[in-house]
Amino acid sequence: MTPQLRPGAYRLLLRLFAEKRLQSPYGIVVPGHHNQNRITQLGQPLGLLLGVGFGGVLVKFRTPVDAIEVVPRIWRGKPEVLTAAALTVRDVPCRLLHFDNLTVDAYVRGRVLSKVVGADGPNRTYGSDRLDQMAGFFASLADVPRDALPELPADWAEDRDTWGFLEWQARFTDREVYRPNVPRFGSLFDEVGIPEDAMERFMDTVSGLARRPFSLLHTDVHPGNIVVSPRKSGDRLVVIDWESAMYGDPLHDLATHVVRMGYGVTERRSMIETWARTMSGTGHPEAIEGMEKDLPVYLAFEQAQSVFADVMRAALALPDEAVEEDFATAVNKVRCAVRRARKALRLAGPPLTTAAAETALRTWHAAQDRTEPVCGHEKGARGWDDSWKKRDRGGRPGGGALSGAAGAISLLTWAAAMPW
Repeated sequence: MTPQLRPGAYRLLLRLFAEKRLQSPYGIVVPGHHNQNRITQLGQPLGLLLGVGFGGVLVKFRTPVDAIEVVPRIWRGKPEVLTAAALTVRDVPCRLLHFDNLTVDAYVRGRVLSKVVGADGPNRTYGSDRLDQMAGFFASLADVPRDALPELPADWAEDRDTWGFLEWQARFTDREVYRPNVPRFGSLFDEVGIPEDAMERFMDTVSGLARRPFSLLHTDVHPGNIVVSPRKSGDRLVVIDWESAMYGDPLHDLATHVVRMGYGVTERRSMIETWARTMSGTGHPEAIEGMEKDLPVYLAFEQAQSVFADVMRAALALPDEAVEEDFATAVNKVRCAVRRARKALRLAGPPLTTAAAETALRTWHAAQDRTEPVCGHEKGARGWDDSWKKRDRGGRPGGGALSGAAGAISLLTWAAAMPW
C-alpha cells in the first residue's frame, strides 16, 4: 500500500520528480515563443504519484523561456482556466501538474493544423467542416460560467464595457510591450517607421463600440495551436495552449483568430459568417451586436499591436553570423508587419522600402551581443530521440517500470515519515 503523504510533502515530491523527469534526454523538444515543450512519457514515479498508471501516458512538459512579453497573460497558466473551460468545451487538455515554472499537460494526439494544410499562402484552405468546428469552439467558450474562472485584474473592464476592454489592451501594448523594449529596439522601431505614440494613434481612430456580453476568450487560436486529432467519427479539432486566455469581448477572439489563421478572402468571409450564425444559433445573439462596425476595429487592433512583436521577433531571429538570406527573410517579415499596421497606426509618408528595412536591421544587428540558444524541433535536432518509445519505462535506459516504482515507494515511505 502506498504511504499517505501530507499535502506539503506530496507537492514537494511532485516537483522534484517532475524536474528530474524534465532532464530526461528522451522525447521531442518543441520550442515556442514563450515556452519550451518536451513531449515524452510521464514515467515513474510521477505516474504512481498522480494515479495514472505506470507512466506510459504521453504528456507535454512546459517550461518558460526568456522571451519578450507581447500579449497579456492575466492568469498565467492557472489550472482553474482549463477546469472551467472543460465544463462546456470538448477535449480541453487535462492539466496534471502546475507549478510557477513548470506545467505538465496530457498530450493531445494528432498533427497540428499548420502541418496538415501546408505552408502559408493564398492557396492555403481549411475547408467548411473545419470552419464549422472552429465556430462551435468559440460558441462553447461563451457558455463557460464566469464564476468558474479565476479573478480578473483589479483594473479590468466591467462586463459589456467593450470600450474599456479595448482600451486596456491598447494600454498594455504601450506600457508592457513597447516601452520596456525601447532601450533595445527603440532605434529599430524609429527606423522602420513605428511611432512612439502608436497606440494613441490607433485609439484615436475608434469612435466607440457596441456593448456585448463578455465571455472566456482563448485569444491565440492559430494553425499551430490547433491539433487535428483522429477519432472514429472523423477528425476533430482540439485547441491547445491556453496561456493567453482572458475574459472579454468575443469579437476580439474572432479577430485574432481571423488574422492569425491567414485565411484567404473567401474563407475569411465564410468564417466570419459562420461564427455569427453559430453564436446566434447557440443562444448568444448579443455577441454579434454591432459586429459589422466593430469587427474591423478589432482586426485593425490585431494588426497594430502585432507590429511590435513581429519586428522584434524578426530581428531576434537573425543568427550571430547572419548572411544575405537571413536578412532577406527578416526584411520581408518587417515590411509585411509595418504594411499591415500602416492604416491602423495612421503612418504617414511613403511605405517602408526593402533598402530602408535592411539598413535598419543591419544597424541593429551589428550593435547586439546576441548569445541566445536556439532549440531544435525537427527529427535529428537536439532533443529528439525515438528510443524513449521502447526503452523509457520509468528510469534510465535499461531500467523498467518495476525499478522506477520500487524507488518511488521507497521515497514515498521516507517522505511519509518526515515531520512536514
